[in-house]
Amino acid sequence: MPLHRVTTSPRVVVIVAPDPAQELDVTGPTAVFGQANRLCGLAEPPYRIRVASVAGDGIVRTESGVRMLADAPYHGIDEPIDTLLIAGGSGSRVAAEDPGLVEWIRKQAPRVRRLGAVCTGAFVLARTGLIDDCRATTHWRHAGELAVRFPRVNVDADPIWIRAGRFYTSAGVTAGMDLALALVEEDLGYAVSLDVARELVLFLRRPGTQAQFSTSLQAQVAQNPALRALQAWMADHLAGDLSVPALAERMAMSPRNFARVFAKEVGETPARHVERLRVEAVRRLLETSDRRLESVAAATGFANADVMRQAFLRHVQTTPERYRAAFRARPDAA
Repeated sequence: MPLHRVTTSPRVVVIVAPDPAQELDVTGPTAVFGQANRLCGLAEPPYRIRVASVAGDGIVRTESGVRMLADAPYHGIDEPIDTLLIAGGSGSRVAAEDPGLVEWIRKQAPRVRRLGAVCTGAFVLARTGLIDDCRATTHWRHAGELAVRFPRVNVDADPIWIRAGRFYTSAGVTAGMDLALALVEEDLGYAVSLDVARELVLFLRRPGTQAQFSTSLQAQVAQNPALRALQAWMADHLAGDLSVPALAERMAMSPRNFARVFAKEVGETPARHVERLRVEAVRRLLETSDRRLESVAAATGFANADVMRQAFLRHVQTTPERYRAAFRARPDAA
């Protein structure tokens, strides 16, 4: 993806908030763009951030009850917009039926460089018809409804964000920050986006290909605290011995009893869970590094690259080589 360097006046980023809005859909992206202004090292901040309300009084009401003062109602934004994002929240469905807002977005579309939606903001974007025949995502809980209400949109509930030309959609809440980091990378490069992620103490800078439900997140459904702790330890020790006997020993259980309890609590066998954890780690390394496949295999606990390749095919339906070619996150110097 080519980098678009900011060399002149700041680019205006407008986030339209429904009534009520999910507050993190608004404040998460604004925090990312704000930190980019501070960390980019440019004499002039690259972004001018504006929050626009749907309500005419300029107040953004949020689902938590907190109120925020917008810069203006959406129809009062009178400067050229570079990036237009529509936040999500329980008010999104009402906003999607607001003809004034929908028409305003349609009029802005040819003028903006990027147009996107966070979480259920996708309902508003879909209502405009601009993403008909495009691939899009939203929060996993609402993806089915989005697909039914807007059958011309190719809804994919798995990724945390999707780019389809100039149009961007993301899953809910914190995924809006991942999307904003991707937009910062487009503008200012990989290094700045990574600095922003570090400054915000984000656990992992996630590419759009990351599933909304990671294996580590799914693992937390276990009711047994000791088993959840073991699963967290497993994710941090993928290159070690994660066989049933070794894991059972850590839990002070017999291998047979451990395997039975694990499958009941987690919903899959220990071997399958370990393989999925390792494949997920392989995906991250393929996306973020140039390490040779043998090195990737060793780092993630596979016996060799061939064994890793077969596991990768089973879970991702493509080879590591093809996956890296398609999804490699290119550093700033690339």
